[in-house]
Amino acid sequence: MNHWSWFFAYVGSSVVRGLAVGLGVFVVTGWFTPLSFVAPQWIVLFAIMGATMLGSMGVIAGLWAEKFDQMAAFQNFIIMPMTFLSGVFYSIHSLPPFWQTLSHLNPFFYMIDGFRYGFFGASDVSPWLSLAVVGSCTVLISATALHLLRIGFKIRG
Repeated sequence: MNHWSWFFAYVGSSVVRGLAVGLGVFVVTGWFTPLSFVAPQWIVLFAIMGATMLGSMGVIAGLWAEKFDQMAAFQNFIIMPMTFLSGVFYSIHSLPPFWQTLSHLNPFFYMIDGFRYGFFGASDVSPWLSLAVVGSCTVLISATALHLLRIGFKIRG
């Protein structure tokens, strides 16, 4: 199999899994609170791009890690801080200026802001800027994962 097949198998399955989990959470949430959709196309677009970006990051982490502890370190020291600094649980306007600036350098912030726009019609930045940032990061991270697969980085054959 070539590197494209591996990439689409791993990332494609992670996108399907991510969307299935997201849909499950959405269905359960709908039982407890009424949900609105201001721009459902933005919700779907950011869901697919976000799942692709995170799936590609997972491929990179899987290739890099030699032990389970290293996978946990990737999750704990890269994914978790980026998630908490993205404004998922609060408005970034409540942060001090330094942390607001740092949040604007975080692609997860733009992913969350794009979702927020899709559901509520309100966002901290233009949804088009969010689309550009998340799309660019998705392409960059996917290209990196593809390159690592192409060169056989840490793959025993």
